[in-house]
Amino acid sequence: MSILDKIVAVKRTEVERLPNDPVTVDSLRDAIAMHGPRRDFFAALANPQAGDVGLIAEVKKASPSKGVIREDFDPVAIAREYEAAGASCLSVLTDTEFFQGSLDYLKQIREVVGLPLLRKDFMIDERQLPEAIEFGADAILLIVACLDDELLKRLHDLATGAGLTALVEVHDAAELERALAINARLIGVNNRNLKTFEVDLGTTEQLADSVRAKIDTGEILFVAESGIHSRGDVERLRDCDAGAILVGESLMREADIQAKARELLGTA
Repeated sequence: MSILDKIVAVKRTEVERLPNDPVTVDSLRDAIAMHGPRRDFFAALANPQAGDVGLIAEVKKASPSKGVIREDFDPVAIAREYEAAGASCLSVLTDTEFFQGSLDYLKQIREVVGLPLLRKDFMIDERQLPEAIEFGADAILLIVACLDDELLKRLHDLATGAGLTALVEVHDAAELERALAINARLIGVNNRNLKTFEVDLGTTEQLADSVRAKIDTGEILFVAESGIHSRGDVERLRDCDAGAILVGESLMREADIQAKARELLGTA
């Protein structure tokens, strides 16, 4: 069983504890009306206020493959540092079992920064959507590798129909085709091979090349994920038309988070 399979298995048990109320576009809109308007995650990435790509800076304490990444982990302080550095959006890990994240981190961060927020978790059930809204998410992550076509489309349509942004993550050409089939506008390309855990920035280059026309017309926005450590990496990805980057580990390992974020953005 792969690590992704293990995570999804645990997530299913967590989801069963959520209220079993029907989830519709209207019920999600009602939840947004109750908890406050959403911030435009897509627009923030497409029109970065600093640098030449949109930066989704990740608040991430640990991962299954690397263990604890940052010992002195203060999610609110980290979020403030990212905002001050010019990040366009923030990604907040909310999975507890494998990433030592928390929905409470998402809620706390929303109260202190004005940036759009991504709930970074393994979304496998529509009942997770009202939960994401309640705790302050403006966007949710849909990982194509752990969803069948029907569920992928249903979660995407519910989220976007209600006014959330969906970041649809792919790892290869087949998954990209599945993302395009549901009319995903924001597509994240994870450069990490889920089977070998090897990272290759060429993954983004290859997939971007196959949908160049859609990127050029603004029909889709590519977000490069994983393996981004230097300004040179960012420039390589920018040059293949990735309009945004998602960076976690290389920021979280730095003593001076602001300085590293500015280095990646080219504004240092």
